Amino acid sequence: MSDIDALIKATVQSNDVFLYMKGTPEFPQCGFSGQVVQILDYLGLDYATGNVLESDELREGIKSYANWPTIPQLYVKGEFVGGADIVRDMFQAGELQETLQKAGVMVRQSA
Repeated sequence: MSDIDALIKATVQSNDVFLYMKGTPEFPQCGFSGQVVQILDYLGLDYATGNVLESDELREGIKSYANWPTIPQLYVKGEFVGGADIVRDMFQAGELQETLQKAGVMVRQSA
C-alpha cells in the first residue's frame, strides 16, 4: 500500500462521513462537488472534507483507491458510496438517508 493509499484509508475510516471534493464546502471548485455539499448540508450532517486540488498525488490517488474515475467521492464509515450522480440519485430516492441511518450516522433532516 502506498503512502497516499494509507493516508486516504486512515482519513475515510476515521470520519463517519467524508467527502473528497474539489475545493471546500465554503468554496466548491466544481459544480458536482457543490451539489454533494448541498445535499450533505441539507441533511444536517457532520462531515469532513479533503480538497483534492491541494495535491496532484491525492487527486490521482483517490481515483485509484476507490477505482472510481471522478471527484467528488463520498465515504460513509470508510465505505465508498459514490460520486455526485450516485449521491444525488440516492438522495432523491431516500436511499442515502437510509444508508446513513443504517450506518449509525445522525441525519437531522430527511427529504
